[in-house]
Order: sequence, then C-alpha cells, then structure tokens
Amino acid sequence: MEKEMIEIVNTNGSTEQVEVVTYLVSEDGQNKYLVYTKGETQGDEQDHVIYISKMISDNDTYKLEEIVNDEEWTSVQHLLKKIANANME
Repeated sequence: MEKEMIEIVNTNGSTEQVEVVTYLVSEDGQNKYLVYTKGETQGDEQDHVIYISKMISDNDTYKLEEIVNDEEWTSVQHLLKKIANANME
C-alpha cells in the first residue's frame, strides 16, 4: 500500500512532509481530524509517534488546530479505539 504524504505548514511558516495515517470524522459529523506521523519512533519497541489535529476548513485548504478541549479529546480517543477494535476482529 502506497503512503499518502501531505505537506503541512507549521505555525512559524515552515513546511514539512508528513505521512497520513488516517482521517477521522466525529460521531455528529461536525468535526474532521487528521492522524499523521513524521516518521519518529520512541521507546524500546520503537513505536511510531502519531499526531492528531483538528482540521479547520479555510476556503480551499485546511488548517490544523490542536485539540485542547478534554471532552473533544475523549471523543477522538473513542474514534481511534473503534478503529483499533475493528482491525483486531
């Protein structure tokens, strides 16, 4: 399977290529999230570090926003668990 790479613009204006892991949509369909990796690993198991950002529509592009609301973060974790559980079946 070919990796989907996208370019993101950081808050300081620099750009970087990241690999898309998946996209998520909130249960109510109102919010979209990008799950991505920069190819970093951590720990003894060399687990991949993933990032999750809220996608905000801005004309014909998207801006990424940090998830700061605890309730929203819990909702996103629930979406991830649903994917993980579906992949284990």
